[in-house]
Amino acid sequence: MTDKKTIDADAVAGIDANGDGHISKEEMDMHLEFKRKALEDKDAQRDAIRKMAWFSLIGLLVYPLGIVLTAWLGLENAAGLIADIAPTYFASIAVLVSAFFGADALKK
Repeated sequence: MTDKKTIDADAVAGIDANGDGHISKEEMDMHLEFKRKALEDKDAQRDAIRKMAWFSLIGLLVYPLGIVLTAWLGLENAAGLIADIAPTYFASIAVLVSAFFGADALKK
């Protein structure tokens, strides 16, 4: 004798693709594949945000070195131009990172 378990109709409504009231193996496999893809997409999104944050941080640290390097190489005009762009660059990177993290926080 097997135990039959009740299943909430609302919970399985999305699994029953053809609406016949029965969940076939194909429907269950399709549902599990969609769940797996959704988890992979969320994982890939977290990885992309993490890479973006690290790339931005490295850029913020390397940018001043570019100014020092161009000045050291005697390219005073280039050093001045790079230094003139610095406030815009730093503000843009800060807005980019905060927008991504803000959007992620709002989703949760």
